[in-house]
Amino acid sequence: MKKSIITYTLLLFIIFSLHAQDLSKIYEKVGSAVVAIHTQENNIVTFPNNESETVTTKGLGSGFMISNTLVVTAAHVVKVPEDLIVQFADGEKISAKIVYSYEGPDIALLELSRQKINATTVRFGDSDKMKIGQRIFVVGVPLGVGFSLSSGYVSAFKKQIRGRNPFTNTEFIQTDAAINKGNSGGPMFNLEGDVVGIVSHIASQSGGSDGIGYATTSNLATELLLNNKMPWFGAEFYSLSGNEAKLFNLPQPSGLLVQRIASNSLFDKMGVKGGNTEVNIGNKKIIMGGDIILSFNNITYNDDDDTLYRIADFASDLDKKLEFKIKILREGEIITLNSN
Repeated sequence: MKKSIITYTLLLFIIFSLHAQDLSKIYEKVGSAVVAIHTQENNIVTFPNNESETVTTKGLGSGFMISNTLVVTAAHVVKVPEDLIVQFADGEKISAKIVYSYEGPDIALLELSRQKINATTVRFGDSDKMKIGQRIFVVGVPLGVGFSLSSGYVSAFKKQIRGRNPFTNTEFIQTDAAINKGNSGGPMFNLEGDVVGIVSHIASQSGGSDGIGYATTSNLATELLLNNKMPWFGAEFYSLSGNEAKLFNLPQPSGLLVQRIASNSLFDKMGVKGGNTEVNIGNKKIIMGGDIILSFNNITYNDDDDTLYRIADFASDLDKKLEFKIKILREGEIITLNSN
């Protein structure tokens, strides 16, 4: 009996050692494709005396190279940045801009201001082939302590299909691999070294890794970032409908209240204005004072899947340089803004 226990323990040790060697070899191949993403954003802060002020805050996340100029990350890492810097494992830093960003699925594509020489790149794998119990590993910059690896298993899959609009649907891989603040946007690899997920968020009681992390599937990222090309408007929105729409005296059932605008973005160049005062409505914090978008290219905004699909459909054609206009409500007056 004692001999069999020793044999079993030795077998486990050999198996774990082999797994460790496998991860080490894969990490040597793909690790330098992982990057740190540094951001600076302007945020509205309201003090106890109800005065609001714009303050600059810094952010940190992870990402990975899919070409010598393109970086994939999580959308919430790069909301409306005034400054966006990509830092590589060798210490080099290159500025970047947002090309596409999808808040619901939590994925974004960045473009470097210049090529990264001798860039290490990784490719997307087929996330549909992943099964519960399969081994994965995550690479990123958790808590800003430098590039590191954590490993675990696929625990479950979480999918939510709201309608035919792909930009509002979500698809996540759940894992027990340690994921902390700063890991967001980093790659989840399979044992072939292919990216099967983009780290999104954690479910945590403590604020740190409690063994329940989520990564957006690579197949959804491929569909949205590489096949559907809806440009980044450069703004953060809050959807108004129902009683909130009545509170803002909207001339229609729904509208998009602009929260913040990034400098030199599409909406900034069009003259769209963000808010200037943070307030609480119920348990929500929103920024008041900004424009309210009523329509996109004569498509009246409505908070439903069909309208969002139509807006996304026309926006994906902006690469063809079609005329783009929006109708806004500003200080009680309806104004039309054009992209050219």
